[in-house]
Amino acid sequence: MTTTSTGRWQFWIDRGGTFTDIVAKRPDGQLIIHKLLSENPERYQDAGVQGIREILDIPVGKPIPSDAIEAIKMGTTVATNALLERKGDRTVLVITKGFQDALRIGYQNRPNIFAREIVLPEMLYERVIEIEERYSAQGEELIPINLAGTRQSLQAAYDDGIRSCAIVLMHGYRYPTHEQQIATIALEIGFTQISVSHQVTPLMKLVSRGDTTVVDAYLSPILRRYVDQVEQQLQLGGLTNEALENNLQPTRPEGLGGKTSGLLMFMQSNGGLADAQQFQGKDSILSGPAGGIVGAVQTSRIAGFETIITFDMGGTSTDVAHYNGEYERTFETEIAGVRLRTPMMAINTVAAGGGSIVQFDGARYRVGPESAGANPGPASYGKGGPLTVTDCNVMVGKLQPGFFPKVFGADGNLPLDAEVVRQRFEGLVEEIGDNRKPEEVAAGFLAIAVEKMANAIKQISLQRGYDVSEYTLCCFGGAGGQHGCLIAEALGIKRVFIHPFAGVLSAYGMGLADIRVLKEQSVEAELVEGFELEGILAKLVAQGIKELNHNHAQDRNSNEVEVIRRVHLRYEGTDSPLVVGFGGVDQITEEFEGLHRQRYGFTVPGKTLMVEAVSVELVERMAIPTEPIRSRETGEMCAPVATVQMYTANRWWDTPVFRREDWQPGDSVFGPALIIEATGTNVIEPGWKAEVSERNHLILVKSGLEEQQDNLESLTNSTIDQLQANTVQASPHPDPVMLEIFNNLFRSIAEQMGTTLQNTSYSVNIKERLDFSCAIFDQQGQLVANAPHIPVHLGSMSESVRSLIDAHGDSLKPGDVYILNNPYNGGTHLPDVTLVTPVFLNSSLGLKEPSPLS
Repeated sequence: MTTTSTGRWQFWIDRGGTFTDIVAKRPDGQLIIHKLLSENPERYQDAGVQGIREILDIPVGKPIPSDAIEAIKMGTTVATNALLERKGDRTVLVITKGFQDALRIGYQNRPNIFAREIVLPEMLYERVIEIEERYSAQGEELIPINLAGTRQSLQAAYDDGIRSCAIVLMHGYRYPTHEQQIATIALEIGFTQISVSHQVTPLMKLVSRGDTTVVDAYLSPILRRYVDQVEQQLQLGGLTNEALENNLQPTRPEGLGGKTSGLLMFMQSNGGLADAQQFQGKDSILSGPAGGIVGAVQTSRIAGFETIITFDMGGTSTDVAHYNGEYERTFETEIAGVRLRTPMMAINTVAAGGGSIVQFDGARYRVGPESAGANPGPASYGKGGPLTVTDCNVMVGKLQPGFFPKVFGADGNLPLDAEVVRQRFEGLVEEIGDNRKPEEVAAGFLAIAVEKMANAIKQISLQRGYDVSEYTLCCFGGAGGQHGCLIAEALGIKRVFIHPFAGVLSAYGMGLADIRVLKEQSVEAELVEGFELEGILAKLVAQGIKELNHNHAQDRNSNEVEVIRRVHLRYEGTDSPLVVGFGGVDQITEEFEGLHRQRYGFTVPGKTLMVEAVSVELVERMAIPTEPIRSRETGEMCAPVATVQMYTANRWWDTPVFRREDWQPGDSVFGPALIIEATGTNVIEPGWKAEVSERNHLILVKSGLEEQQDNLESLTNSTIDQLQANTVQASPHPDPVMLEIFNNLFRSIAEQMGTTLQNTSYSVNIKERLDFSCAIFDQQGQLVANAPHIPVHLGSMSESVRSLIDAHGDSLKPGDVYILNNPYNGGTHLPDVTLVTPVFLNSSLGLKEPSPLS
């Protein structure tokens, strides 16, 4: 069912850690952008509500007219911050006797494999109650539950002030009777938050099911208080200044819950909106980033692009995601040391942002992972901060202080300090000592940052079998437009899309999202003809419809919502299911094998397929704002407001500067160029063309191919020979830029090897304890790069590779795989088996024979 506009205000809010962005839709359909600090207790209690007040011009203490508001759609980091800072509610874990330390032990994999001092994450629960009870995996009650002892233990926890309870029993996901009995007792005692594993995540795996249930119990009260606070301010007019000064809290009036039902909605980690009263802790971790993905996908589709890579570059990190017709989700992940088994947007994050610190370690250029943060910030902020990626862009002229807000320095009224940046880079040039110029050093750091971000995109696309050359790169975030062209070039992408609201796309995405309900059920059965999945799916659909009908005046039915049925399938013995659409057995099998071959490069014909779980997704489509088609107001093309110097592609260029608001549909420019917006700077690199579409979208397209081809054809044979000679000749000092770039590339390959091995393994030691190592070696058997895996393997593998080359180096062929565990040739002990395969590269440097790389 699609909602219709009522001619009232809508507010789409992204409450981030530093700033809160608001996109307001006026009754006439026009959109307003508003930004304010997320935390400012001297002025207001909640940034989102304060933003609504400022837009509607309603002072604190005066009621907000709820009849003037159609909807408030919000993404929030409240629960995420509570998880990261361990500031959730006091929680007791109730678990089967004998398993009190199961969540602490986890899977025995260390958070940092090379750390000399292992610091495990702090557990979220403060007390454990072991319950005498036990079901077998087949449902036989082996030990009846001790209800009297359970009540006594829960009462003691309650008397000590604990109000949140997480109930996780062995096999409780399938046989929930004991969990239900404990929940009844907890409710009778007075616990205000009771999270039960068979309701939170009815899937097998005690550890991840337990962690998810604990997270829900730990965070849901925080969310509930936040929702109550927002509702109170919306309905009671907020707190007066006197109340704020005295730290008073308003009293929630009776029956308040129903008044804002349907008015206030929150973005879930799965990319769908949920009514405020149904917003749970387990579904809130990626609330803000999910809005960005939705915004990127929906705006790209409006622009006519159906396959996209989302690229959200901020100050500390960069988030990337892949879209090929449907949202991609991960069903098991780890955040802040907690294993979560709940549907979340599949977002890959890399520690490379505008604030990432750049430095020279004596041999290589390094970018991140440390960040300068907001205070002191980059060196150009004028507060004594370190050199960062932002400073690199200032050094090469891609960020122009004259076109940047004057909010820096001690008093917050100065422009970016380009002179300090130049002085710092000149000092770095002296430290490096290889006669490079400051702009060349800065460009080298930028090349490394681009490669790191491109590798993050490769992990979610190329390494999973997707060819992104025909995709569109959707850039947003404060720094996305500065690097879009270079990221696209690194991936072979020929088109970049930048929306007018790119700087607040997460908030805009809240207004473009649909209401979504996802339901899952564990199955654990062989996929065979005659096995009934329809009944399980129908039950899940009914549960989803019931949840959608909650707080709606009129009941929905399955004909009024889109229902998507999925099967989570895996090979018997493996542990990583692939999600395919529901259908007949042959159809399911064919789709699974195609996806497995695409993801991992092989299939196992005849191998038993197991249905691990089934899921349904119910989608209630919401009306989304239209983006009107604009027409040209004048026939003249937009003129630049200035010409500046920009260093890119190994030289300085005279670069025109344009203001985005001056552009009309059809205006275009070939790079290099800078296009300045209120929320960011867009860099048009040489060989790219920027054009504004009829919907005011900025489209960057790879161009100038003919000119490049002409340049290539004009090279004489002697010139090509000289280029090859320069490439072959070894420098006594490796290029520190290329050294770091290739280090990142090779390490990424080794990490991909490890991920594939883990996901396709049958061994618990491999797939849970991560007892393996992957690395790349050169043709002499020297280590080139390794993933962060078990050190004992990494120390011995070089000897294994060298012994193989010595024995069989002349007979190695493409496709060979050698298996060895000889302790005299690098083996550690007999159960550790080393597999070595040669990779042959057809050299373009004049070598007569292919070069094997092990």
